[in-house]
Amino acid sequence: MTHPVLIPTLETDRLVLRAPAATDLDAYAAFCQSDRSAGVGGPFTLDDSFHKLSAIIGQWSLRGFGRWMVADKQSNEPLGIVGPFYPITWPEPEIAWTVFAAAEGRGIAHEAALAARAYVYDTLGWDTVISCTTPGNDRSVALARRMGAQRDGSFHHADYGELLIWRHPSPEALA
Repeated sequence: MTHPVLIPTLETDRLVLRAPAATDLDAYAAFCQSDRSAGVGGPFTLDDSFHKLSAIIGQWSLRGFGRWMVADKQSNEPLGIVGPFYPITWPEPEIAWTVFAAAEGRGIAHEAALAARAYVYDTLGWDTVISCTTPGNDRSVALARRMGAQRDGSFHHADYGELLIWRHPSPEALA
């Protein structure tokens, strides 16, 4: 089943979570071509980066939800990709986050991931969600823990290897 592509915009104190745009390709490709992308299977070529950005947009059509480009509210500078993510090889939907170098250490992923989790609980009506991290990605593990997520096993992915599953608190637990 396909869904009309209508990507909502969310706002937080400092950020706008919005549909990716062609103007975001340079920042996204810089991330994809850097060593920072190792946790998501990179580094990637420019061509691969374009296709991956297209896939981020495409998941909205295929699933009715997807990841947003996280942008600075004042400058519109792209800072990362955050939101619900559910590839066909995943055990269940997750809240995924990736921040670009300019956003590292500023709480950007936390702020954006909290907004994304509120969206999946309040708007999509989910009662559970996970996040996946690669072993040794201490910053992502710390973020999952900061959001109250608890380890809930792992799974092996053909491309990414072992992924640790972090279960977020339910909407009721957060209330």
